[in-house]
Amino acid sequence: MKLHIVNEIGSSDYRVAITPEVAQKLIGAGHNVLFEPGAGSRAGFPDSDYLEVGCELSGNLDSSEVDVIFSTNPLNAGITEHLKSGTIVISPQEPFSQSENIKTFAARGITAFALDLVPRITRAQYMDILSSQANLAGYKAIVEAAHLLNRALPLMMTTAGTIPAAKVLVIGAGVAGLQAIATARRLGAIVSAFDVRVSAKEQVESLGAKFIEVNSPEKTDGVYAKEMTDDYKKLQKERLLSVLPHQDIIITTAQIPGKRAPVILEGDMVDSIKRGAVLIDLASKSGGNCALTEHGKIIEKDGALIVSFDNILNLIPHDSSRLFSKNIFAFCELLTQKMKDNPDISAIDDEIIRATLLTYNGKIVNNQIER
Repeated sequence: MKLHIVNEIGSSDYRVAITPEVAQKLIGAGHNVLFEPGAGSRAGFPDSDYLEVGCELSGNLDSSEVDVIFSTNPLNAGITEHLKSGTIVISPQEPFSQSENIKTFAARGITAFALDLVPRITRAQYMDILSSQANLAGYKAIVEAAHLLNRALPLMMTTAGTIPAAKVLVIGAGVAGLQAIATARRLGAIVSAFDVRVSAKEQVESLGAKFIEVNSPEKTDGVYAKEMTDDYKKLQKERLLSVLPHQDIIITTAQIPGKRAPVILEGDMVDSIKRGAVLIDLASKSGGNCALTEHGKIIEKDGALIVSFDNILNLIPHDSSRLFSKNIFAFCELLTQKMKDNPDISAIDDEIIRATLLTYNGKIVNNQIER
């Protein structure tokens, strides 16, 4: 098959979906790999790297040449209109906010897979782009916060006096939150964390951080957080208000799939944050966990910084591309194997394929998506 790597320059994303290392593996599996000029340049992969492993340079997207197309973002309409019926699109699709894209795929007979719907099961870990990218986002959030903070993170005992360790609060102990905790601990900070899921406590404490508990009979658990009741939120607010004024760095990561991010830090709670503190909101794209967050901007509020990156992975595009690309390769291996046994993709009896397949043969076939 002929595989095509999109240049993401139109999406302001520095990542590339397929790195030269993975492209070489795809070529070794018998595929032809085409790439657009500059596809990997902003991630540190020049065109020469792709040519060296046997990829072919494709100046313009010719629908007759493409069987499978890869992207780190949902395809824009300008690309989709050039694809022939039967083309396979493998990328994140943001299906709950990009419903028109999905309808277009169906209308044009395009087979679309949403990598952001890969189920959180053990055998799918190698394909889980949300986890691999969130891991790096959590790491980078702490590094950037340390850069913006006007003080050191670790405890320092010097002849001139002692510098106390900075205090870090992580709200949301999912993949990004746990990596933020681990990174802050490595840098010597005193770390605490909050999550509504009861299972998060053990994970937080295993990393050497303190778990902030809410004294409530209401409990929830599972892979993803869920919206809590108003009574729980009141107790949660009181508990967080007791710790917020003491924090130097606050990282928020809480998100609910397919919904707006929960507003955890309301305006009056932000007022309690001390001068010089840095808050980084990793949930800003879906609305933000802080009421004052503005996506892609840095705001100063009474001497504290409220930070939101348009795409924090743009600050670490080389490694985020490497992991993303390996996730795609693992998914492609599974899909290729299953298609050998059953060319009718919609009939493949596999939990991962069923969960990620959005459109096939002119129809929307995913039960999570509105028709």
